[in-house]
Amino acid sequence: MGGDSGRDAAEGLPRLRLDELLEELQVRVNAVRGTRDRVHSLLEAVLSVGRELDLPQVLRRIVEAAVVLVDAEYGALGVVGAEQRLSEFLPVGVDDEQRAKIGALPSGHGLLGELIRHPEPLRLAELSEHPSSYGFPPDHPPMHSFLGVPIRVRGEAFGNLYLTEKRGAGEFDAEDEAVLTTLAVAAGVAIENARLYEEARGRELWLGAGAEVTSSLLSGAPRRQVLELIVERARSIVAADLGVLAIPVEGAEGLRIALATGEGAEALSGLPLPRRDGFIGRAFTTGEPVVSRAMEDDPRLGEDASRWAGLGPAVAVPMGTGKSARGVLLVARSTGRPPFTPAESAPLLGFAGQAALAMELAERRRDAEQIALLEDRDRIARDLHDLAIQRLFATGMTLQSARRFVHHPEAVERLERSVDDLDATIKIIRSTIFGLRTHEGSAGAGGLRSRVAGAVAVAAGTLGFAPAVRMEGPVDTVVPAPVTEHAMAVLGEALSNVARHAGATAVEVRLVAGEGALTLTVTDNGTGVADDASRASRGGLKNIEERAAALGGTSTLDEPRGGGTRLRWRVPLPGDMPSE
Repeated sequence: MGGDSGRDAAEGLPRLRLDELLEELQVRVNAVRGTRDRVHSLLEAVLSVGRELDLPQVLRRIVEAAVVLVDAEYGALGVVGAEQRLSEFLPVGVDDEQRAKIGALPSGHGLLGELIRHPEPLRLAELSEHPSSYGFPPDHPPMHSFLGVPIRVRGEAFGNLYLTEKRGAGEFDAEDEAVLTTLAVAAGVAIENARLYEEARGRELWLGAGAEVTSSLLSGAPRRQVLELIVERARSIVAADLGVLAIPVEGAEGLRIALATGEGAEALSGLPLPRRDGFIGRAFTTGEPVVSRAMEDDPRLGEDASRWAGLGPAVAVPMGTGKSARGVLLVARSTGRPPFTPAESAPLLGFAGQAALAMELAERRRDAEQIALLEDRDRIARDLHDLAIQRLFATGMTLQSARRFVHHPEAVERLERSVDDLDATIKIIRSTIFGLRTHEGSAGAGGLRSRVAGAVAVAAGTLGFAPAVRMEGPVDTVVPAPVTEHAMAVLGEALSNVARHAGATAVEVRLVAGEGALTLTVTDNGTGVADDASRASRGGLKNIEERAAALGGTSTLDEPRGGGTRLRWRVPLPGDMPSE
């Protein structure tokens, strides 16, 4: 019996050791499997982070992957900005309702700032026991265990990963730290790729905007339209809430806001600004970008600070430098939004300089075209005077001398009619010569001739065809300003009526200044007088008649031979105008 029991005990001992070995082997197999699964998860996280090129999405994926990898309840990624503060903070695990109760996101004080000051991994079993811990604001969820790892991009600190509340354990372990550190390295690469992509995309957008501005200028687009394009493109590319363009005031030392779009633009339009002092003025005088972290609190704005309420980060760049500076372009974001980075300010400065150069080139091109046009007009006027008129005079004199050799009454009548036609033709040519030699400067300043041509050109877009224009006499010198304004209003109303109601395919505008009166005639081949007369009650034709009566003139509406409608508006000129 004793021998049997000893033998059984001897046999049970190897069996016990074998079970222990098997259990230990199972534990190690499970550990290997766990490590393998974790490595696999880490690789998936690295690949997931690296697939994105949009920087905000990259940052969001990084913190979401970190929470899953170390099995944390809460996670966040803080981006380090200026003055060693957090410029962005992306939390995970806290819903919108909790976030609203907590209030403002952290800026980098306390324990979060510890990783900014000392960018090394930090692992704590109880974060409240750390000397830098400031505690939590009201309604903040309780947090105990903590793991923080810095993220570096090209050797420089970009931000930090913050993980709290290890699930199923009291604290994070060394393996969690190693996994998170590895993810932080991959995150740095992904962030750099996203930054490079953003820079390339930004350069493409700036180049496209510059080309669009240059094309608009060289195609002859109105100056106001081009300025609006410059401000809108700049505001759109840098995601600003306000865009402002300030230009120098002629004959003064200040600037004036010529254009403002976006948030609070109404309060800024036309605002005078000091050229040498002040936030915007410094950009103009120094030729360098001027940056503000908070426009509404910037002391450089002086008494006008209230007009910039609600605006935070801003950057102002000069449009050109030195004597060629044409103004200042400013973009601003609302309070609480991230400040402008050097990567945003530098392209903005280049864009503003390119726009200023394009404006200068366009002006020089217009000046050269204007000079060429005036020279060509002078040449045509000389040729008409020296050649055409002289020949017409000679022909007229020949016909008059031939009259004494003609005895048939009908032939004499035809000769006299031909001489009269030649006289009328000479008058028309002289009027044309006068118009050609009228300087564009005086016409552009309000001359009736150029204003009529401009109104007809605008109406062509509505009509679908260009009306014929014929002007006779010194319309730019003998027609006073009040009559000019009435005539332009009548022309606009007449062309508008044709476009809306006549259904015409041809329109002729004739303006004659002569015989003590100004006569404006607008003829179309449309539906006729009956249709136009029915519109008189609508007020348009009545207004035309009242304008003529106010100047002592007349207005008639009839149907010319061949159909259509003819409006004839005639008023006396100075010397024959009625006294009031």
